[in-house]
Amino acid sequence: MNIEKLNLNPNHHILVTGGAGFIGSNICESLLKNGNKVTCLDNFATGKEENINHLLDHTNFTLLRGDIRNLEDCHTACKNVDYIMHQAALGSVPRSINDPITSNAVNVSGFLNMLVAARDANVKRFVYAASSSTYGDSESLPKVEDKIGRPLSPYAITKFVNELYADIFSKTYGLETVGLRYFNVFGRKQDPKGAYAAVIPKFVMQFMKHESPTINGDGSYSRDFTYIDNVIEMNVRSIVTENKEAVNTVYNVAFGERTDLNELIGLLKENLSKFDPKIKDVEIRYGTTRQGDVPHSLASIDKAKELLGYNPQYNIKSGLEEAVNWYWDNLKE
Repeated sequence: MNIEKLNLNPNHHILVTGGAGFIGSNICESLLKNGNKVTCLDNFATGKEENINHLLDHTNFTLLRGDIRNLEDCHTACKNVDYIMHQAALGSVPRSINDPITSNAVNVSGFLNMLVAARDANVKRFVYAASSSTYGDSESLPKVEDKIGRPLSPYAITKFVNELYADIFSKTYGLETVGLRYFNVFGRKQDPKGAYAAVIPKFVMQFMKHESPTINGDGSYSRDFTYIDNVIEMNVRSIVTENKEAVNTVYNVAFGERTDLNELIGLLKENLSKFDPKIKDVEIRYGTTRQGDVPHSLASIDKAKELLGYNPQYNIKSGLEEAVNWYWDNLKE
């Protein structure tokens, strides 16, 4: 994404934790194109070296191999940094159900380490990846930031605790924080492999192999799918804003439209069949509903529009067209 129009000062040094991951590597790339100095902290537990290999020789890019569970690594990464975009976490509801201890260690203890290091380094602002999972069992739609329910998974608990810690650090230590509740982010560099692969790249890879993807449930569950460039925009807007009312709070990061899984399958087939007409005929399987999943998710983005000037450029259709083109060029075997 071209972020020059958002007026991010190219002289700022920005730390991106989890910078070798799907979202983090895209952020690193955009910041470097803007002229910023970028430090990437990653332990490569879920991040991929191929996501950042092309950045390693860039004069403004520094890779630190470290773990946010190690406070010393966090302090090292925060030295001489103006801003932090904290993307490091162990995602996935099922992963957290299978191993809640590790998810808590990374997402809570690691998050606290980063807040402490940011405070000690006098970082100007700490922008962090929150999650739509925080809405839990709240049935109200669209989701509005100040109305949440009870968490439905260990992962959701960890992300809610992040928001509580950020709020306390803002009030107690004066550290400016902004939390971004991501809604089902997709796009280039998203990993289609592994037990906890996100639905869009996983389905794309299966379609490309003429394999039948399995939908959890009857396909009526819906999500506010959010293209990666919208996420980059919100991270940058959270850094550049000078509106004091816009910091020390949380925002939904989404497009503000709901798409159910059956509709998603139709859009994927439509885009992929341009490359391979046989994909139109691939059958779909339906399985059991996944534990911890909420039935529907739809975000209100009014707060982000009002306070940050958020103006997402990609809806599900335009985002999928961009994403599928990238997947076809990079995932086919």
